[in-house]
Amino acid sequence: MNLSQLHPAKGSRKNARRVGRGPGSGRQKTSGRGHKGQLSGAGFSRTRGDEGGQMPLHRRIPKRGFTNVFRTTYAEVNLDRLAKLEPAEITLGVLVRAGLAKKSARVKILGRGELLAAKTVHAHKFSASAAKKIRAAGGTAVVIG
Repeated sequence: MNLSQLHPAKGSRKNARRVGRGPGSGRQKTSGRGHKGQLSGAGFSRTRGDEGGQMPLHRRIPKRGFTNVFRTTYAEVNLDRLAKLEPAEITLGVLVRAGLAKKSARVKILGRGELLAAKTVHAHKFSASAAKKIRAAGGTAVVIG
């Protein structure tokens, strides 16, 4: 047996119905679409969420909450990740090259893990525990404007 001998099981494949092929076919003239109306035209496609005159679901359900468009998001980096980096001075460029932050991201250092070597860490924000652990290891936490 090889790939050229494989076939679907008998009866599992059915031919598509050919519509508009004369009165003897049972599907002539309107081709099963009925008379007139929105659905009968060529090229008709329903829009997403269309419920045919009924109020669509996305308009029926209540809206909740508030989205602050002025919020600032931070790439969060923990101390255990910084401990694996070799340089003594960790800048944003070092974090980007290590894949810990994107080039345009603001960075916040969090306090999970321990820092064994003294390192100078540059970031936009530090959690209180992270700054304390960096100082305890003999390093400095430099806040970038």
